[in-house]
Amino acid sequence: MKEIILITGANGLVAKELSKKLEKEFSVRFLTRKKKNANEFEWDIKNQSIDEKAFENVSHIIHLAGANISEKRWTDERKKELISSRVDSANLILKTLRAKNMKLKSFISASGINYYGTKTTEKIFTEKDNPGNDFLSEVVVLWERAADDFKEQNVAERVVKIRTAVVLSEKDGALKKMIPTIKMGIGSPLGTGKQYMPWIHIKDICSIYKFALKNSDLDGAFNATSPEHTTNENLTKKIAEVLKKPLFMPNVPSFVLKLLFGELASALLEGSRASSEKIQKAGVVFEFPDLEGALEDLLKN
Repeated sequence: MKEIILITGANGLVAKELSKKLEKEFSVRFLTRKKKNANEFEWDIKNQSIDEKAFENVSHIIHLAGANISEKRWTDERKKELISSRVDSANLILKTLRAKNMKLKSFISASGINYYGTKTTEKIFTEKDNPGNDFLSEVVVLWERAADDFKEQNVAERVVKIRTAVVLSEKDGALKKMIPTIKMGIGSPLGTGKQYMPWIHIKDICSIYKFALKNSDLDGAFNATSPEHTTNENLTKKIAEVLKKPLFMPNVPSFVLKLLFGELASALLEGSRASSEKIQKAGVVFEFPDLEGALEDLLKN
């Protein structure tokens, strides 16, 4: 009998790719707002309702639900949504499992590399470092706390928190947004371009989740970011090189981004490096440790 895994955030990039990677070895189910397939179960975070059939014989939960950080301006309403989609969703699962008196082998939660704060420094952050003190780090702290509750309340044997960098994929996310302007010859770095941009190839982030699932001694927080560090400017230039396109536009001035995006601009204009040493020492081998190789793989078509 295959072990049953329940994945939240079914429509997200990582969930779609990860499920393909897992379905040979595991039986995969999804929690989703609108059921389309037999292996999907509905939930409504706002109204705190959930189809309890989703949990029958489940051994592991991979919690990927969370509204997109960079999709809209951070109004007060949007900020609440960014937190609720991560925290209230986890709390709803926890409450349901407790009521059913169930215990998971593992609760594996997405988390953000923004844990360390939205700032550009020369420090390379490790999992031992304290959180930052801005909005994004607050989101991540609350998110991880909701995950830790599963272990503290004895609902999961272990909790793994994957502090994810910018996931590079040609199908969605930052890279997909950058490609069209670079192809048109109007791509350019943001602000100074000197802000670091922790990144990870979609295949590598999926490998980390699978590794976390299969290695029962893995517990706690792990940075999921490629070993090679890059800046926003270098990433933009490398994409242009791989696409064989010239870059001749000036950098997008910071004030323009602040006008367009408000407080969200800070997430685009600031960034520090984070170390992936801990996850590598645990046994993860990156398929795409360097940016050029990652981009060539993603943009070869």
